[in-house]
Amino acid sequence: MRTKEFEPDEIADAAMQVFWQRGYAATSVQDLVDGTGLSRSSLYSTFENKEGLYQQALRRYAAVTTANVELLSGPGSPHTLIRQLLVAIADNELNDPQRRGCLVANATLELAGRDEAVAELVAHNLQRLQKALEALIRRGQQAGEVAPEKNPRALARFFVNTMQGMRVLSKGTPQRLRRQSLLDVIDVALGTL
Repeated sequence: MRTKEFEPDEIADAAMQVFWQRGYAATSVQDLVDGTGLSRSSLYSTFENKEGLYQQALRRYAAVTTANVELLSGPGSPHTLIRQLLVAIADNELNDPQRRGCLVANATLELAGRDEAVAELVAHNLQRLQKALEALIRRGQQAGEVAPEKNPRALARFFVNTMQGMRVLSKGTPQRLRRQSLLDVIDVALGTL
């Protein structure tokens, strides 16, 4: 039996870039062959099908979002850290000439409503961010920086929703209005703390 001459995680990362750019439905198996450098038979023998490769790409995307979770777990006030994250998201949206957005947001809009496996992967990714936000908000309450009557879980959900909404808003807003639209959302969202 011949051993595989490639690393499955590297292939999943390459496929992630293809799916991220094109979306699930618009990505053909040939696009994946071209994007990963593997043959169809190698893709199928490793990932079973296009859906399996997409799911693995979503799992790998968690590594991309780990920096966001780490930022929220670092030192600083909730207001400062959440603002840094929201501004980073806005900057990503404004400076991506391909306008890829967030792979999780894209998967949510394209597939999660009708594909349970994708819905679970999306939920897992969003829950990681929500838990980090909730812990940060609780820390802020203990330090007297966030009002004690605020519901940390509800606020965390609100900020996850805001972040995903910013991704969608950016894609649907004309270039000339995009920056101000995102900055308006950030200002209003931070006012909830």
